[in-house]
Amino acid sequence: MSLQLSVLKYIVAQKIKGVERYPLVMMLEPLFACNLECAGCGKIQYPVEVLRKRMSPEECWNSAEECGAPVVSIAGGEPLIHPQIDTIVEGLIERGKFLYLCSNAILLEKNIQRFQPSSHLIFSIHLDGVESTHDRMVCRDGIYKTALSAIKLAKERGFQVMTNSTIFQGEDSDEFRRFFDECMELGVDGMMISPGYAYEKAPAQEIFLKNEQTKAWFRETLKDWRTQGWDFNHSPLYLDFLEGKRDYDCTPWGNPLRNVFGWQRPCYLMAEGGYAKTYQELLESTDWSRYGRASGNPRCANCMTHVGFEPSAVKDGFSSVSRFFELVRDYATIKGPRKAHRAYPRAGKSYEEILQTAGDRPLTPS
Repeated sequence: MSLQLSVLKYIVAQKIKGVERYPLVMMLEPLFACNLECAGCGKIQYPVEVLRKRMSPEECWNSAEECGAPVVSIAGGEPLIHPQIDTIVEGLIERGKFLYLCSNAILLEKNIQRFQPSSHLIFSIHLDGVESTHDRMVCRDGIYKTALSAIKLAKERGFQVMTNSTIFQGEDSDEFRRFFDECMELGVDGMMISPGYAYEKAPAQEIFLKNEQTKAWFRETLKDWRTQGWDFNHSPLYLDFLEGKRDYDCTPWGNPLRNVFGWQRPCYLMAEGGYAKTYQELLESTDWSRYGRASGNPRCANCMTHVGFEPSAVKDGFSSVSRFFELVRDYATIKGPRKAHRAYPRAGKSYEEILQTAGDRPLTPS
């Protein structure tokens, strides 16, 4: 709730100031090195000298302050490889930023003592579906079990934990609906889901969805999602977009990327414009008309990822008073009576077990 209120306050302030282009989430990649070689990612393909590069804590903090976005998503590579990741996280929280610390969870159990639970810190764990699917996509057996073990430990320690899933060709809708139920039973605080983007360096180019394939898959998978008890960490308008119920163009400056090279032009997914030294230079020197589906840029034609279109959906939600109240009503519907399958991690019992043993006593959080 504190994150949502902070973002709301920030957006209203930008509208009052008349700012047209503003970031919602700063994407931070303090390194490219990773301990996995996933089929849909190209970061590990960089030369060794690039994979050895690290952003300093000061560079990370200064970039976040310069950008001004209320939320910072720390990705990579694998951030837990960075020897000063705890210092980076601590400094960003001290500066009032809300953080998504993205990880494949291989190193999380070993390093969890380096972090303290905070309302400003969320572990975002990479899970691309059920065990067989996830292990196939990350190209290594056993990683799913490692991730689940880390999620359970993080929840026991009082951390907020979300999952982050990328969808590729051939994924089974029914399987993912079961996966969403399993995540909720696990007690995660939310789920992120997005179609993959065809990175030029990704080793398996044939796995990426085309535009109409994306819509068809999400229409089937997310049907009746509002009543299923699935907590997605997305605007409902973005999920409508994935299903083809709404049409948006990209907001490429909405989730700007700062990495070991600088501020990436034009967006988190593409580096065809090179790198800017400052965030202001990124805004002022990028020809934004060349990007987004309306531009005709072939590299944008099939993109429907959250980093480009979630900001568009959020902007739409605040475009008018009527649309804002439509969004509020949507949230109220989603958060209303739903399937009771949420876990209760602190008690070590499922929500159903607690209901069965509580009798007429009112349920209050421990």
